[in-house]
Amino acid sequence: RSYQSKKPVWDMLTEALPGTVILALLAIIIGAVLGSLLGILAALKKDTFWDTSAILTSVLGISTPSFFAGLLIAYIFGYLFSNLTGLQMTGALWEYDIMGNKQLMLRNLILPAFTLGIRPMAVIAQLMRSSLLDVLSQDYIRTAKAKGLSMGKIIWRHALPNALNPVITAVSGWFAELLAGSFFIEFIFSWKG
Repeated sequence: RSYQSKKPVWDMLTEALPGTVILALLAIIIGAVLGSLLGILAALKKDTFWDTSAILTSVLGISTPSFFAGLLIAYIFGYLFSNLTGLQMTGALWEYDIMGNKQLMLRNLILPAFTLGIRPMAVIAQLMRSSLLDVLSQDYIRTAKAKGLSMGKIIWRHALPNALNPVITAVSGWFAELLAGSFFIEFIFSWKG
């Protein structure tokens, strides 16, 4: 039994764990997708404005503490621009109306999941960039270019599947960290987890 709430600990865990797992899953999906796209853009536009911007964004994402990013994002998108975005600063996955009917509120998940996904996104962007640059310098890519394949086919069929190996490894490691590190984000956004 918990010393504070006097409820069984197992009941408290089964009540809170689904919210944390949903938040961490969506955060890792957001981080993996946006980080991969940012890394691909940086690798394909090497030594340009896009590459520099992607690297700067990823460095900021890695170095910004989650609680600070959470406060900033909650204030900007959940308070200042809430009329434009339609997003609230706080909220749970399920809300109850006056009649007691339970409604799924996925929009309350957007801000905390994006905030929690910033750090994995930054790391994945760096990994994807360096891995894709390494793959693009391989002999079989030069052979594919010599065959006359379009750059799109070379990237999507040959380079990207091989460049995804370190990214997939990183994603599996980040999920456990997101489960453990979501406390501040849940507290800032009043997420039940």
